[in-house]
Amino acid sequence: MYSNFSSKLYDVLLCHPDGKQYRSLPSFKHPMEMPPFDKIKLEHYEPAFQKGIEEQNANIQAIIANTEAPTFENVVVALDNSSPTLDRVGGVFFNLTEAETTDELTALSMKLAPTLAEHEDNISLNQELFKKIDAVYNQKDALGLTREQQRLLEKTYKGFVRSGANLPADKQARLREINKQLSTLGITFSNNILNENNDFKLYVEKEEDLAGLPNGSAKRALVEARATGQEGKWLFTLHNASRLPFLQYSANRPLREQMYKAYINRGNNNDKNDNKKIIADIVSLRLEKAQLLGFDCYSNFVLDNTMAKNSATVMDFLNNLWSYALPKQKPKQPSCKS
Repeated sequence: MYSNFSSKLYDVLLCHPDGKQYRSLPSFKHPMEMPPFDKIKLEHYEPAFQKGIEEQNANIQAIIANTEAPTFENVVVALDNSSPTLDRVGGVFFNLTEAETTDELTALSMKLAPTLAEHEDNISLNQELFKKIDAVYNQKDALGLTREQQRLLEKTYKGFVRSGANLPADKQARLREINKQLSTLGITFSNNILNENNDFKLYVEKEEDLAGLPNGSAKRALVEARATGQEGKWLFTLHNASRLPFLQYSANRPLREQMYKAYINRGNNNDKNDNKKIIADIVSLRLEKAQLLGFDCYSNFVLDNTMAKNSATVMDFLNNLWSYALPKQKPKQPSCKS
């Protein structure tokens, strides 16, 4: 799948926006094999993604067209290696959007999300491909696979089943629509949170209101305020490097409360970044998806692929943990109120 990005980005495959030229950068010379972000332009990504989709489609068609009996190598390994371009391009693009996004990258993410969701569904719901995977899976005990190979086969087979490969056509069609909607809703949700993070500014005007803060935190806040034209003030934001030391060390309770409430209410301010309707839509679509796939709720669908297996096990664990944690925390309660 396109989301299984390679951890070794030796080169980034790029296309010119006219789609006529396709090139790969030489192997990176950086000691950590990092891509040269300064040479990658916004207009490179979309045609590169499209080239990666075309490449993977061709590779999957070759798997399907192979007349040899399905084997671990010619089906599972071939599928796992079917998207080198998409892995490299996606590895660069999504790492960048997570670490240092811009309005332009966010807009491109929104544009690409339905296309990538459709591509993933086209693979997961491809019945000819799934028949071959199923054939290999049904003989897994006789293949003499290593533990690593067994794991790959298990993940591949279950990934298809959990993506709807066994559903009837009408339910697969609805699942496609749900996945497409969720792909953009998730980006919108995250972008609204990011906007709220960036918009909040807490200016401190009196030095005595810095009581308790580490010197480094106060110095950074002074520089931040100066950069916004507020000389002689201290600027604190919701970014981790600013928020965390402020909440932990500040002796000013009203200011801590202001910072904390701003943080927990991101996306809940009845403005352009409000996420309440988006959350309701995501929850509704996730529930419908889980039920299509045979689960009573989305949490059980997600947990079925983990050690816990279901939400009841998780709640039992948390309640048991609570019984040990509460007695340890009660003596600290008075200091938390100060």
